[in-house]
Amino acid sequence: MLPHQSLYHLAKKYGPMMSIRLGVVPTVVVSSPQAAEIFLKTHDAVFASRPRLQVLELIYNGKRGIAFTELGSYWRSVRKICNMTIFTASKFESFASTRKEVLAHFIESLKEAASAKEVVNISKKIGALNEEMTLRMVLGNVKKYQGFNLKELIDELTHIAGAFNLADVVPFLGAFDLQDDFVGTLLKELNQPMNNDGDIMDRNSIKAITIDMMVGALDTSAATLEWALSELLRHPRVLLKLQQELESIVGNKRMVEENDLPKLEYLDMVVKEIFRLHPVAPLLVPRESVEDIIIDGCYIPKQSRVLVNIWAMGRDPNTWSNNAEEFFPERFIDSNIDLHGHDFELIPFGAGRRLCPGKKLGLITVKLILAQLVHCFNWELPSEMSPNELDMTENFGVSLPRKINLCVKPTYRM
Repeated sequence: MLPHQSLYHLAKKYGPMMSIRLGVVPTVVVSSPQAAEIFLKTHDAVFASRPRLQVLELIYNGKRGIAFTELGSYWRSVRKICNMTIFTASKFESFASTRKEVLAHFIESLKEAASAKEVVNISKKIGALNEEMTLRMVLGNVKKYQGFNLKELIDELTHIAGAFNLADVVPFLGAFDLQDDFVGTLLKELNQPMNNDGDIMDRNSIKAITIDMMVGALDTSAATLEWALSELLRHPRVLLKLQQELESIVGNKRMVEENDLPKLEYLDMVVKEIFRLHPVAPLLVPRESVEDIIIDGCYIPKQSRVLVNIWAMGRDPNTWSNNAEEFFPERFIDSNIDLHGHDFELIPFGAGRRLCPGKKLGLITVKLILAQLVHCFNWELPSEMSPNELDMTENFGVSLPRKINLCVKPTYRM
């Protein structure tokens, strides 16, 4: 049983806010929206830090990006710089043509497979698509590095236990076109003071931020998309209804554009339902308390860790009724729940000060790719397999992907 699953069953017995000890570290596990709001909103300032993990010190070469940095002036400065330069609506929109180009090539490759009546390993295909999109947005010109397996490197980063220098495996300067990509934007801040505490935006800081962006973009979107296709294959009614919405809004003579996405209400429900049942960070990123605090009569000492089990929260019948385990997008009809960290029933991107800064880009990527896959193709499992036989086992790691790659047979329908 995986960690989030074990903690889910423990919470059923001991309640939505339980204290355990991981080694010598006092740890609080939160498993309900009400408890999550206490930690991530009411007392967000107390629990906004991150624990110092040895493997991260080694991977990041002593520096931190945004996701794993402890609370302090360095993190505040990095967050401010990134929010003002790279995590902006205009910066995300500037890559719309890149996303469109890469996705068009992806669809063409699937059309060829469909024409040949091939069974496709869609997990690997989606992984390669996200890899190219991420490289293009984060690092710029990637023609010299075709065939370089970035995803394999990112997966390895989470397991290595030794000193790491990104420049040894991904040439950092000179080889890339640094005009408009994220790294090029950050390089404009190189060697500039970030605050009054002496922190400088040096090369290691930029490397750490780059790792954060690549890890966040690669695994999360790919895992969400393969779970989405898995659920649609198991629920053909939902797949057909989504295709009907796409035909109504987009028609059958063109591909889905990004400006179509706000009009696709059922697509939004499907994506929310995927995030509810298959959050890619089931325990979010651990938080750490910066001071002693008492919550509901429970003493929580400084430097306690907090794990928010959003996987368990997505299965809570008190929130989602007795069909909480069922894939049923219609539960979001007339619902005001959004994914921006305000509604604690559904917080796949976290909440509070530590809300994922790449949330908007992640949502655009997932919705656009999923809409394109459903609009352009019909999907079926290999002939010897029925939807009920599809293995839905999770694989705990950087994110929460399928344990077994999803293999499907596409049929072009445009």
